[in-house]
Amino acid sequence: MTDPVNVTCHCGAVALRVTLSQGLETARRCDCSYCRRRGAPMLSARLADLEVVRGKDALSLYQFGTGVAAHYFCGTCGIYMYHRRRSDPSEYGINMGAIEGVNPAEHEPIAWNDGLNHPADR
Repeated sequence: MTDPVNVTCHCGAVALRVTLSQGLETARRCDCSYCRRRGAPMLSARLADLEVVRGKDALSLYQFGTGVAAHYFCGTCGIYMYHRRRSDPSEYGINMGAIEGVNPAEHEPIAWNDGLNHPADR
C-alpha cells in the first residue's frame, strides 16, 4: 500500500486524494479508441481509495461503447482525472500526469495495454 497522493486538474476546480493500489510501478497506457486520443498514462486505485476533495460538481462524465467504463474529467479545463475501469470495474484508473509532483516522462518507458482487442469485445 502506498501513501495517498493529491491529484488535481489544471485549473484547480477538481482535487482528489487517492491511495494507489500498486504505486507508480504499474503505470500503463491504453490504445483503445478513446485512451489513445487522450494519451495519459494511468495508475490503479480501488474504488474505496479515491476521495473527491474538491469539485465533485465540476466533474463531467463521458461513456461510450458498452458504457461500463466511466471517464471523469474537469468540466472547466478538460483534464482527464480518473475513470472506472472496464477491465476491472472494482478499480479506477488515475491520470498519472495529474498527480502532484509526478512527471510521467521520468517513468518512461510506460507500457501499453491492448485496448483495441479488449476481452469483453470477443
